[in-house]
Amino acid sequence: MSDDNFLSDKYKAMYDLYYDENARVAEKRAIAAVDVFSHLCDVLGSRKFDSVLDVGAGEGSLLAIMQAEEFGSRLYACEISASGLEAIRSRQLTRLVDIHLFDGYRIPYPDKHFDLVTCCHVLEHVEHERLLLAELKRVAKHIALEVPLENGIRLERSLERNVDAMDPFGHINFYNRTTFVNLLRTAGVRPTKWKVATSSIRYEQHLYGKSKGLVKNLVRRGALAVVPRMAQLFFIYVLTVYCECDA
Repeated sequence: MSDDNFLSDKYKAMYDLYYDENARVAEKRAIAAVDVFSHLCDVLGSRKFDSVLDVGAGEGSLLAIMQAEEFGSRLYACEISASGLEAIRSRQLTRLVDIHLFDGYRIPYPDKHFDLVTCCHVLEHVEHERLLLAELKRVAKHIALEVPLENGIRLERSLERNVDAMDPFGHINFYNRTTFVNLLRTAGVRPTKWKVATSSIRYEQHLYGKSKGLVKNLVRRGALAVVPRMAQLFFIYVLTVYCECDA
């Protein structure tokens, strides 16, 4: 890694071909994007945004939903994976103004250029989180983020699984609600609203099958409703955060 390139060769190679034509994986990402959009709407409420940049846009599943739901008049995308960029182009989204292949840290737009920047299920993959957060803060007036909450009692087991399956999984940072909110605050990003949520039944049924997925979702959802703090120690959830950017 050179002094002016913060994305290591290891992770660049890992993500270059990350988005292939595996139909089942593509379906999983499409279902996950529906969940993410729902969570974003929950924390953003009735706020309206004209220009929206999706950082770490993957193969464009979230952008496609934004267009279908008329969320944002002008959409933009940054993605480190060449295969992801090609997949976004193939969607031919009419509201998509511009897309960029970027190095994971430097976003090629002026200061405060976007009304909203979304960055969902990205920071858990990032080697230098605060560098990316500083860049999001630079180009955005508002930021919406989503990460998995994995830093509970089961972390050691989960970490062993992730290391063994690093190529397809790629998580290198692990958060609970407190550590992630602290990360944002210490990076100069001001979280104003957040929500802990479960994945949808549809998503878990896609992963585990109809019956097992239903049971897993009901248990996870019930635990979060009844004993939220304890539930987050034993189960994986997602945290969606809306942030305002200090000048």
